[in-house]
Amino acid sequence: MIADAAKVSRLLKTARGQIDGILRMIEEDRYCMDVSNQIQATASILRKANAEVLKAHLRSCVRDAFSEGSETDRSEKIEELIGIFEKNDR
Repeated sequence: MIADAAKVSRLLKTARGQIDGILRMIEEDRYCMDVSNQIQATASILRKANAEVLKAHLRSCVRDAFSEGSETDRSEKIEELIGIFEKNDR
């Protein structure tokens, strides 16, 4: 993976910390909207981490498939990306 590993790691560690905090909030029976806001903030961080990984994929794996790979390789990379877009639409 050619993604900025430090950036992705930082984002994921931040999300992990937020999830631990959310679990504490639930154990403490905190206000539902506060919990929901923290869940949404964590989801946003995970989306940012995923975007970094996908950008790296486009800049390396997909670029390589289109410059050096076979038609099958190119088709596979296109289908992988379509699959990701479909998952994000759910």
